[in-house]
Amino acid sequence: MGVAALVFKRLDSNILFQEKIKEGEKVPPQKVLAEITGSASVLLKGERVALNFLQRLSGIATITSRYCQEVKDFPVQILDTRKTTPGIRILEKYAVRVGGGHNHRFGLYDAVLIKDNHLAVAGGIKAAVVAVRAQISPTLKIEVEVENLSQLQEALEMKVDIIMLDNMNLEMMKEAVKIAKGKVLIEASGGITLEKLKEVAQTGVDFISIGALTHSVKALDMSMEIISSR
Repeated sequence: MGVAALVFKRLDSNILFQEKIKEGEKVPPQKVLAEITGSASVLLKGERVALNFLQRLSGIATITSRYCQEVKDFPVQILDTRKTTPGIRILEKYAVRVGGGHNHRFGLYDAVLIKDNHLAVAGGIKAAVVAVRAQISPTLKIEVEVENLSQLQEALEMKVDIIMLDNMNLEMMKEAVKIAKGKVLIEASGGITLEKLKEVAQTGVDFISIGALTHSVKALDMSMEIISSR
């Protein structure tokens, strides 16, 4: 709700914005979320911007909560990705946390993720990891994306911090976990839907990253109704 309040406060610092729910609270249809007191012109100017933020961010928090509830009995964390809306990544990742999820990287600066295109350019996992380690702080984590068990073994030999199992089927994923569990943190990624989420969690991975939390979320339906004081 804070971002909606800021929209109206930006237009008029004297506007009164009273939240009627707590951040992250689950609410039924027709629930009043906030009461805003101010001039009609300010309310109308801020209406669509505030609602756009609230509807999208609430949609992200809601779907994240569904994913988290689906795997609540497993020792696994649901992660977002960098597949966010340009300009509002920090807000969308905040919405993921409100929904019970966790944030992956915010940018290229807070961890190294070596993906298939990097491997193609560098000439393989070993070459890519060696090149990266020559340029970064030793405190920065390195994650490598692998698509098969051969790449998994190579990544393990390089002693990276996290290995991402990209678009693996369940049988290969189970075998990968059997090989790597306890040696490195393991992340599953790639087209993981709510329907097959529990099966992925049962393999024993540590993280499941889901781009759909932000890149294709359905906004919630909200509206603002003006009540005249006359």
